[in-house]
Amino acid sequence: MRPMQKIFAIALVLLLAATVYGLVQTAQPVHAPGSRNAAGTSGAPAVDQTPILTAFKLAKMPRSEEEKPFAEQALETADKDMDVAYAAAKRELEEHPAPLSAEAKQIRARLNQAEDALAADEERVERLTAEEAKANGARKDDLHNQLVLAQANQQDHQDEVDDAKEDLARAGGDSSSRIEAMTQEHEASSKVIDSLKDSLKAAGGADFEQTGLIQRFSGWWALHQKQLLLWQARQQAESAAAAFAASHKALEAPSEAAPGIKAASSTAPVADGPATANAGEPAKSGEEGSADLVQTVRQRASLKKTLSTLDQRIDNQKQLADNYSNWIVVVAARQRAVLRGMLVGLTIILSIALFALYFATLMDKVVGRLNMDRRQIQSLHTVAHVTVRLVAFLLILLVIIGPPGQLGTFLGLAGAGLTVALKDFIVGFIGWFVLMGKNGIRLGDWVEINGVTGEVVEIGPFHTVLLETGNWTDSGHPTGRRVTFTNSFAIEGHYFNFSTSGQWLWDELQLVLPAAQDPYPVVREIQKKVSEATKEGAKQAELEWRRATRSREMSSFSVDPAISVKPVVGGVEVAVRYITRANERYRLRAQLYQFAVEMLGGKRVPASVD
Repeated sequence: MRPMQKIFAIALVLLLAATVYGLVQTAQPVHAPGSRNAAGTSGAPAVDQTPILTAFKLAKMPRSEEEKPFAEQALETADKDMDVAYAAAKRELEEHPAPLSAEAKQIRARLNQAEDALAADEERVERLTAEEAKANGARKDDLHNQLVLAQANQQDHQDEVDDAKEDLARAGGDSSSRIEAMTQEHEASSKVIDSLKDSLKAAGGADFEQTGLIQRFSGWWALHQKQLLLWQARQQAESAAAAFAASHKALEAPSEAAPGIKAASSTAPVADGPATANAGEPAKSGEEGSADLVQTVRQRASLKKTLSTLDQRIDNQKQLADNYSNWIVVVAARQRAVLRGMLVGLTIILSIALFALYFATLMDKVVGRLNMDRRQIQSLHTVAHVTVRLVAFLLILLVIIGPPGQLGTFLGLAGAGLTVALKDFIVGFIGWFVLMGKNGIRLGDWVEINGVTGEVVEIGPFHTVLLETGNWTDSGHPTGRRVTFTNSFAIEGHYFNFSTSGQWLWDELQLVLPAAQDPYPVVREIQKKVSEATKEGAKQAELEWRRATRSREMSSFSVDPAISVKPVVGGVEVAVRYITRANERYRLRAQLYQFAVEMLGGKRVPASVD
C-alpha cells in the first residue's frame, strides 16, 4: 500500500472510531431537564398574546405522533389563558376607564350635546310621524314638511354623533369602542385556534423516518430549532407565572393589612341614619356612609375577581411550562434518534471507503500474480480500480441521498441536464471501455491520434496521454512533450496503432557500392547476415500478426528480409528491408552497418561465385 493510501486509511479508521463512540453515547437514554424558575416581569400589556402565538407556531411545525398530544394541550391551555386575559382586560376597562385628557373631555362634551340633540330629534320625528298619520288636508301637508325637516336635522345630528365617537376613540377616551375592538379581536383569534385544533385532531403525525443522510440532517436541524423554541416558550411561561404570582401577592397584601373591611361591610347599617364613626372622626350622614360602603364592597369584589383571574392565569402558565417541559423531552429523544441514524450513515460511508481501499489493494495483488502480458495486467489494474471506486461512490451516494423515491423525477431531470452538460466526459468514459477492448490500445503502443504520433504512456478513464515521438520511420527520438487526448476520439474519431503485441516494425538498411565492384557477393553476404540476425524475431512477428489478424490473406505474407538493387549515380544502391522490434532497431541497424563497413573495407571477404 502506498504511503498516501496508508495515511488515508488511518484517517478513515480514526473517523470510524469517533463515529462508533458517538453511536455509543447516543444510545444512552435521555433524561428530562430540570425546571428553572424564571424571574418575573412587570409592565406587561393588558392582553399579551405571546402564549397563544407561541403555541400556534409550535403546533404548525412538523411533528411526530408522540408530539401531537403536547401540541393539542398547549393550544388548549393557551386558548383558555387568552379567554381569561381578554375577560380581565374588558373588566378592567369597564371598571377603570382611562382618564380623559383635556381634548377628550371637550370631545366627550360635544358628543353628549350631539347625543341629546339626536334624542330630541328622534322624539320629534316620532311625534310628527304619528300626527301625520292622523291629520288630513293642509294640516297633513304641513306636518309632512315638518317631518322632512326633522329627519334632516336627525341625520345631521347622527353624523355629528358618529364623528364625535370617532374623534373620542382616537383621543383614547372611548372605552366602549376599545372593548368592542378587543371583543372582535378575541373572537377572530378563537376562530383561528379552533380551526387549528380541528386540523390537529384530524391530521396524523409527520413521518420523520428518512433514510438519506441529507434528509436526516435536515430533520435533525428542524428538531433542533423546535427544541430551542420550546425552551423559549417554557421560559416565557415560567416568567409569566412568576409575574402573575408577584402581582397576586402585591394585591393580596393590602387586603390582609385591613381585615376590618369585611366586618364593616357586614355590620354597616343599610337604612338612613347616622353611621357609627370611629373615635376621633366626625360623624357622617347615612347617605354618605352607604355610598362609601357600596364603594368598598365593589372594590373588594373587584379585588377578588382580579385575584381569581391571577390564580387562573398562574395555573395556566404553569400547565404550559410543564407541557413544554414534557414536549422538550420527546423532541430531545427524537433528535437523539435522528442523530444516531446520522452516525449510522456516517459509519456505513466510512466502512465502504475502507473496504474499497483495501479491496483495491487486494485486487492489485491478485492481478499482479496473473501470468499475463504487462499491458494486459496494467489494463486489469485500471479496470479494477475504476470499478471498485465507482461501486463505492454509488453506495456512498445511496447512503447520502437515500434510495430513490419521490426524488425520481428530480433525479431524472438532473441526469438529463448533466448528460447534456457533461457530454464530452461521458463519451470519453465510454471511449475508455472501447480502448480497453480487443481492438484498442495499450501502454507502450505507438499510435497516431489526430495527427500526433507517439508512445502511449497513460490510459485513464477520461484521458489518454502520449509521449510524442514523431514519425516512427524517422529517428524516433521523443520530443519530450506529453500530449493529452480526451477518450472521445475512440468513438467520434479514429486512431492508428502501429504496434502489435511485440512492437514489430519494418526497418531498412541502405548501402551504395562502387560501380567497379560486383554487388552480388555483397548482397548475398548482407542478406545472410540480416537473415541470421532477424530469424527468431521474424518468426515471432509472423505468429503474432497471424494471431492478431486471423485472415487467410496472411498466408501469402512473408517476413523474410527483402533486398532491392538499383543503379544510382556513381554506383549501385543496395536496400535491405527486414523485421525488428521497435526497441531493438537502433542496435540491430548499428550492428548491420558495422558488418557492411568491415566487409566493404576488406576485413570480411565475401564468398566468390562459382
